[in-house]
Amino acid sequence: MIHVFVGPTLARSEPQLAAPGLRLRPPAQHGDLFDPAIGGGDTVVLIDGVYHQAPALRHKEILAVMGRGVGVVGAASIGALRAAELAPYGMLGVGSIYTAYLRGYIDGDDEVAVGQAPDGAWDALTWPVVNLRHVLELAQSAGILDVERAAELLAALRAVFYPQRTWAAVREVCRRQGEPAFAGWLAEQRRQDGHFGDLKRVDALAAVRAALGGAARRDGVVVEPPMWETAYFRRWSNAFARERVDGLVLSTEDRLVYQQVFDPAFGERWAAYLDHLSWHPADGGPGMALAERLARVSGGELPAHRVFHPPVDLRDEPTVALLLAGESAQDRQAVARYADALAWACRSRPGFSTAAVRSEVTRGLLLRVWRCTERELDAEASARGLVCGARAVEAAKPLVPGFLEETERTNAKAAHGGC
Repeated sequence: MIHVFVGPTLARSEPQLAAPGLRLRPPAQHGDLFDPAIGGGDTVVLIDGVYHQAPALRHKEILAVMGRGVGVVGAASIGALRAAELAPYGMLGVGSIYTAYLRGYIDGDDEVAVGQAPDGAWDALTWPVVNLRHVLELAQSAGILDVERAAELLAALRAVFYPQRTWAAVREVCRRQGEPAFAGWLAEQRRQDGHFGDLKRVDALAAVRAALGGAARRDGVVVEPPMWETAYFRRWSNAFARERVDGLVLSTEDRLVYQQVFDPAFGERWAAYLDHLSWHPADGGPGMALAERLARVSGGELPAHRVFHPPVDLRDEPTVALLLAGESAQDRQAVARYADALAWACRSRPGFSTAAVRSEVTRGLLLRVWRCTERELDAEASARGLVCGARAVEAAKPLVPGFLEETERTNAKAAHGGC
């Protein structure tokens, strides 16, 4: 399967995008390459990506997907930029824009940035610098501009903020710069060919052809985990871990936090997880009984959960199975409801995020559910794998809108029943 992240560089109507075995995806953003549908032997064609309205695709996400045996081709837009940066690790770059980035002729994100309609339409609303530079070079070849005037015009056009660099803005800059002849020539060329000067489109089509021709196959090239397996990457991979269970697509991290907060017996499960890690260390070292390891480290005076705080890898199936062993179907339904409540709060309250949830409210929730005192909060959080009370508060904040909603519903039913 070839996964093409594109829009607005190519229109949906491009015949090449209808090729068998090709799956169209919207512009790439942070997390998209964690999709389990992208598997070993597949190819990713990275053309367009977001970076203004959402977090951009990280380099280590690309390295990690290549480490799973996926070929990655980049061209035209953010794909060209990432390909130039990751060429030493096996990412394949295609086209003149990629070459310009690779050789250092251009280096800014603004070279390929365009404004796009917020409603999901694929059309670019503005002109990128790479296309403007290209049409100015074509104008020089046609005798419309000399080198000096082309350079001055490019500087003036580049000074316009990229989401405002519309065709109308291009014409106005040409008028102010005293170059109406160039504007008229460009308008005529665009009338004859709607894709005139669109260098990004040319490179994007070349990248799709390269992928269809098998140019991105890995052929034994391996990107080793040390290149991308960092604490940040593990945090991202946990955040984007998803699984379909009982007909629901649920965040594995949400499921784990729900158990850590609401399962009275989770402390036992965390102790079993620490014991499992002691016998099967992640670094491949010798296994030993947890009590023995604890005695070596601390003399056995503290409980294991106060000494060992291992990071959890939710990509590891045995880990997930162990930590979610006590989960019920009702728990999974509750996780879905809580996720919906959080999503609704974010949609209905402008600017709302989990960071806006008050810590004191979350802390009160934990004290109530765990039936502990403020003094006991750190120890209870540690026993549940949440390290300390402060971290438990941050982990539990996404649950607060759903918890409050259910509490209000329960109180309303109780009040109605008493009438």
